[in-house]
Amino acid sequence: MSADLEKAKSHFEKILREQLDRIELMKHQDEWVDYDKLDSIRVGVLGGDGIGPYIAEHSINVLEFLLKKEIESKKVVFNVIDGLTIENRAAHNQSVPDDVLAEVKNQHILLKGPTTTPRKGDPWPNIESCNVSLRRYLDLFANVRPVKVPREGIDWVFFRENTEGAYVLGSSGVNVTEDLAVDFTVTTTQGSERIIRMAFEYARKNKIDRVTAVTKANVIKTTDGKFLGIAQSIAKEYPEIAFDDWYIDIMTAKLVDPKRRREFKVMVLPNLYGDILTDEAAEFQGGVGTAGSANIGTRYAMFEAIHGSAPRMVEEGRAPYADPSSMIRAGAMLLRHIGYDDRASRLEMALDVCGSFEKKVVMTGRSTGSTASEFVEYLMNTLKDPSLESRWRRYQPGS
Repeated sequence: MSADLEKAKSHFEKILREQLDRIELMKHQDEWVDYDKLDSIRVGVLGGDGIGPYIAEHSINVLEFLLKKEIESKKVVFNVIDGLTIENRAAHNQSVPDDVLAEVKNQHILLKGPTTTPRKGDPWPNIESCNVSLRRYLDLFANVRPVKVPREGIDWVFFRENTEGAYVLGSSGVNVTEDLAVDFTVTTTQGSERIIRMAFEYARKNKIDRVTAVTKANVIKTTDGKFLGIAQSIAKEYPEIAFDDWYIDIMTAKLVDPKRRREFKVMVLPNLYGDILTDEAAEFQGGVGTAGSANIGTRYAMFEAIHGSAPRMVEEGRAPYADPSSMIRAGAMLLRHIGYDDRASRLEMALDVCGSFEKKVVMTGRSTGSTASEFVEYLMNTLKDPSLESRWRRYQPGS
């Protein structure tokens, strides 16, 4: 028993030292990249595995159409980066192989397809989630996920902390004895401040009058308590914005409450809760297959679908029927991030018209519905339509 305890204590000390070192890095983080000042914006394309390469290809085709002039002038350059398949990651026993990471760090922006994370019983080594690793390696501290359903009065933006909480130490738990397993969660002042301030700055910039923090601070008093306390302190700097907080359990209920859900606007929350709540929220928009996600840091940014790699679809020959909307919405977020707001808005309108309003081409994920290629053809024709905005406005509340 004594040897087990000493081993566990040594493991915990190593974790604490790593987190203290990370805090020092956050205290001296890079300045934000100004994309207007770059001669060329390098966009790395990571297809991932499972259905990832299929839906990534469709997203790139749409972006190449919208950025035709910028690509021709080399202002935007797409670089395909191979090596994030589960087979290659398993062969290297690394969540992100070193050579792939070196290529990734030579980009400004990443567009990433879903990747497989091994779980107990899988035929792969128990390597860490590729997403978790990339977020940590590139310090992509803000996971931003918008969900908008005009006909339901839903217009939410979630700011999920990306580099702390339960996920950042998800592979660092310890089996103290055969009977006792312990996992860890971590909250830092610096990590909490930057995600919470980003949420408030977004609300101020977009004239949104409410920010909500979501925690379980009544039970998880130390880490969630710190996050909530910092949110309450920062809220005082934004007197024009109403601030409130909810616990994660009741918040999952309030999002499905038609009387209350329209009241929420910007939500900021720790890592695990953000993952859970945004998947629930995406269902209102048509499911996780329709939602994109941004992972933002000061030096790098990564845009991706919020769903998994769906290897079963590939095994069953259904990959051509995988809905590419999530990756295309991620592409719209990418456009907005690098300064092409007009084209981002047009793409979002086209996705709303094709995927939510008109639905002339319906995808089911099976041969009972359309293929991704057929949907993208419909989307491209809609993008080219001069009357797109009027088509979109036709479905807005009060029109």
